[in-house]
Parts: sequence; structure tokens; C-alpha cells
Amino acid sequence: MYSTVTHDIKVSVQPMFLEDESDPDTHRYIWAYRIEIENLGSKTVQLLNRFWQITDSRGETQEVKGPGVVGEQPVLACGESFNYTSGAPLTTPSGFMVGTFEMTDMDGNHFDIAIPAFSLDSPHGQHTVN
Repeated sequence: MYSTVTHDIKVSVQPMFLEDESDPDTHRYIWAYRIEIENLGSKTVQLLNRFWQITDSRGETQEVKGPGVVGEQPVLACGESFNYTSGAPLTTPSGFMVGTFEMTDMDGNHFDIAIPAFSLDSPHGQHTVN
């Protein structure tokens, strides 16, 4: 699991390679990732937008941005958390993802929180330690 805390918001990520949905013969590798967003602060916040950079093992990066996550813009009071699962396809057997969530508090202050960089590894690639 990968975790980071920004502005009293903790984001944890658990990536999982989906062998059954992947097809190495056609260069199709699929991962699911579970995100937990926890409000450790004293103010209620809302997730407005997401921004992802998804980089494959060739160094090619695609950007994904848009409102909310999985069709929701959750509101988190102090001590509350929100979990969701999504997925990412690559044409290479490994890569990584990193991003930010744009948040707002109830006073209208906007701020970004970090999504920790996490590795997308499959059993089909060459493994190196970086």
C-alpha cells in the first residue's frame, strides 16, 4: 500500500494486477487500484476534480483529468473516509501512476492533495529496483 498526507487529508492506494482481464499477447495489461481518502483534519472538505499522470515502461505518459471520482464528488467531515476502486490499462507490462485531487473546504478555499506515486507491476515484465 502507498500512502501520503497533504493538508490533513490522507490518500492510500492499493494497486492490483488483473491477470484474467489482461492479454500479454496483444499488449493489454490491466490494473485495478483501490483508493481511500481520509479526512484527518477539523474542516469538512469536498473532492472536486482528479488529475492523473499514467506512465508506461516506455516513458509514455497520458493525462486523465475530470470532475470527481467514479461519478462522485464526496464530502468528508472530520474523521470520515471515502473508498473507491477504478482501473488503468497499459500496453506495457509495467508503469506507474501519480496524481492530485482538487479539494475545497466549506469556506470556499481550493487546494490540491497529493495522490502518492504507485507502481503498476505485472508478472510479465522485467523487474528492476529503482
